Formats: sequence, structure tokens, C-alpha cells
Amino acid sequence: MYKQYIGADGTLARAIVRLLDNACIPFASDNTDYQTFKKEVLAGAELQDADGNVMTQEQANQFIASLP
Repeated sequence: MYKQYIGADGTLARAIVRLLDNACIPFASDNTDYQTFKKEVLAGAELQDADGNVMTQEQANQFIASLP
């Protein structure tokens, strides 16, 4: 399960939080955790928006498609 991350300035950060261990995963294509996050969400893993609302699979897929 993952959640979008809000930065200190109140905007959506360029990172995601893995809720299992509260790891902050930056949006970096060479980061294996980031690659795993994208694959897992596309395969149906739960993704929450920054407010904790669970995204539909379609919303999650659109979010993944918008990432680098």
C-alpha cells in the first residue's frame, strides 16, 4: 500500500510513501523501490491520495502514467 506525499510547503512532493514501513520513495527512475512501486500499483496495489482516500485502479493508473 502506498500514499502520495505532501511536502513541507503543502504541495504534492516528488515522492511516494510506502505505508508498510513509512519509507519515502523518490521519483527516480534508477531507484529500484520506485520501479517496484509503479509495477505493484499497476498490478492492483492500493494507492492513496495525500488525504488518505483510496484511488480507484483507473485513477492510480493515470497517476502512474503521469510519472517520469
